[in-house]
Amino acid sequence: MLHSLPFQFARRRFLKGLSAASLGASLPLSRLLASSANPAVEAAQVTGNARQAGEDRSGLAQEAFQLLPLGSIRPRGWLADQLRIQADGLSGHLDETWPDVGPNSGWLGGNGESWERGPYYLDGLVPLAYLLDDIHLKAKAQRYLDWTLDHPAPNGMFGPAANDDWWPRIVMLKALTQYQEVSGDARVIPLMDRYFRYQLSALPSRPLRDWGRFRWQDEVLSVIWLYRRSGDVYLLQLAQMLHKQGYDWMAEFANFPYRDRISRDYLKANQGGGLKDLGLATHGVNNAQAVKAGAIWSLVSGAEADRQSSLKMIADLEKYHGLPNGMFSCDEHLAGLNPSQGSELCSVVEYMFSLEHCLAVTGDPLLGDRLEKLAFNALPGTLTDDMWAHQYNQEPNQVECSLHHKPWTTDGPESNLYGLEPNFGCCTANYHQGWPKFTAALFMSADDTQTGKVSGLVAAAYAPCEVRTLIHGTAVQVVEETEYPFRSHVRLTVNPESPTQFPLHLRIPAWAEGSTVQVNGAAQPAVSASSFARIERVWKRGDIVEIEFPMHARVSRWFNRSIAVERGPLVFSYGIDESWVKLRNRGMTADWQVFPGNQWNYALDVDEETAHEIQVAEFEMGEKPFSRQRAPVALDVKARRLDAWRAVDGVADPAPQSPVASDAVEEEIRLIPYAAAKLRITAFPQTKV
Repeated sequence: MLHSLPFQFARRRFLKGLSAASLGASLPLSRLLASSANPAVEAAQVTGNARQAGEDRSGLAQEAFQLLPLGSIRPRGWLADQLRIQADGLSGHLDETWPDVGPNSGWLGGNGESWERGPYYLDGLVPLAYLLDDIHLKAKAQRYLDWTLDHPAPNGMFGPAANDDWWPRIVMLKALTQYQEVSGDARVIPLMDRYFRYQLSALPSRPLRDWGRFRWQDEVLSVIWLYRRSGDVYLLQLAQMLHKQGYDWMAEFANFPYRDRISRDYLKANQGGGLKDLGLATHGVNNAQAVKAGAIWSLVSGAEADRQSSLKMIADLEKYHGLPNGMFSCDEHLAGLNPSQGSELCSVVEYMFSLEHCLAVTGDPLLGDRLEKLAFNALPGTLTDDMWAHQYNQEPNQVECSLHHKPWTTDGPESNLYGLEPNFGCCTANYHQGWPKFTAALFMSADDTQTGKVSGLVAAAYAPCEVRTLIHGTAVQVVEETEYPFRSHVRLTVNPESPTQFPLHLRIPAWAEGSTVQVNGAAQPAVSASSFARIERVWKRGDIVEIEFPMHARVSRWFNRSIAVERGPLVFSYGIDESWVKLRNRGMTADWQVFPGNQWNYALDVDEETAHEIQVAEFEMGEKPFSRQRAPVALDVKARRLDAWRAVDGVADPAPQSPVASDAVEEEIRLIPYAAAKLRITAFPQTKV
């Protein structure tokens, strides 16, 4: 099984990209993605360049898998629809209606906002534009890219001169690396090289602080990206300095101290403006980004303990702050296990990004399960169906979205409204990366540790898409057709340019006991849940791999022994009737409150032993599968009203300790996917059997 591969120092470190000179001369990736008589060949001719050129790069440890260059994977089916809706919504028009990323932005040379919001926006806009091959979105992104690349300071610094904080440049570096992979722009690598050399000289006297100190691992990603292309040893020295100056997340989670809801009194929030270590160490987005710290640092340290620390962080956050939607509570700070607490949207997309990299480094299939749970529940569950509005905080038990201070620790009363910039604008700028980066991580490569060339493909997560790359010098296209996670069937069509032998690794989720795999109609050996099934053969054009994941309803346990109902990677909720009330117009969009239209306080007559009796109803897939009106799957479950369970100030009380007694008549209620229910109950009390 791939997830048990040894983690080791690589004696040879391959170059995942070309040198600065040859990368600058490479063809733009967008050209290869145009339709043609043989698109797989055109695609691989360029994506393969960045993947296959081998050169020694000692000093880095070996990952289990590698992320493919941006543009190697393109969305299809319902996933392409989601990205198109995103582009037609706020993501595609934010610069037209929100001054913080408008024409006066400091990242366009203006005197407007000059800190993190321009880089945040670009970090999601670049992959969205190129995955859709959208000429208008590319042009929007190019304005920021051109200004940044064409206006560096003589000493190597880049970005608005009005702000010299390291942190926003950490974000812009992520955007620049994605852009370089997909465009081959010759300006990117020299700018990064000059900046990193300047930073190495400046950090001793001007060290990391505040957000940059707690998010150092995100810059180490970019440092490693450049090292793989240039091999310059100073980059490893810079990585060491960033690690030394950065917050020690691995030490914190060695004996995790923050096991309860972080209160305002505990934070002493009125002292230090929230930027003291305690406030930053318990900040939700910092933790979401820090999940990858150990895994990323292990590439430099080579230490198994560092790699394992990422897995320990995930386990501790789940144990003490875990919620049924796959997130941990953080509104604004770690908030315990009560499902009426919320999670910040920035933390959702940053957690997804961290999991994508942790999965690549460790090869642990359980990380793919968690990534899918976030992508199919928490991410769409905090966006309106048209993606013109979003929440700052979402709650699994969310019975009202209105102007209340409860239940937030330090956030304001607009925190769970749907709107342009509820509570704070960081999520307005940052949420755009969620769907595009998930798309870009659906497949990964399993590289030959001796040659550094692609020797196999890994289906890391499932959604309709197409991947194109070179394997052993042969152009290979794989088309994935599926309505997963709403349906159980996945069909992969493998199209090599000529017959080619390589392994295809298929992630089998932990919930998918009894999964089956067929190749060209022939059953393959039995596969195990929570593993990567390996199929190695000489692949020929038109070979078909079919995977069937048994999707049975199941029950999971949460706060006060409450129960959530899941099926496949989807979490299901009772969708409360919604009354949307416009609070104010906000340019091209608006801010909305949402009030409940019916009772929601049910206890479920189900447990682990009877969950298989829950009835499943399937409906036609539409272009908005996470919409309440078009949900393609629902569950019918027995329930009883529980009048003693109520809401105060628009917030559901914690679910009573299960099991509970109820004299109410048994009813059958319908549960719909979590993301389809904008008002919802997800963690229910269980009735006494």
